[in-house]
Amino acid sequence: MKQIKIIVEKHSDGYVAYPLGIQGAIVGQGDTYEEALADVKSAIHCYIEIFGKEMLEDELPVIEAFLTEAEVAI
Repeated sequence: MKQIKIIVEKHSDGYVAYPLGIQGAIVGQGDTYEEALADVKSAIHCYIEIFGKEMLEDELPVIEAFLTEAEVAI
């Protein structure tokens, strides 16, 4: 077992979840928080099956994550 930090975002049409600290496009989605979390956990499991658990060992762990807003000129 390995602890992985996962971001879950709520959008108007459902939830999106993705892990921090893992290179690659790993995303889960669902109509509920629980569905999105289960979907991203399944995606992480598939990632490990395809690339091997060694890929996770090469990643540096995320110690802390911060959420902030910044104004950007567009």
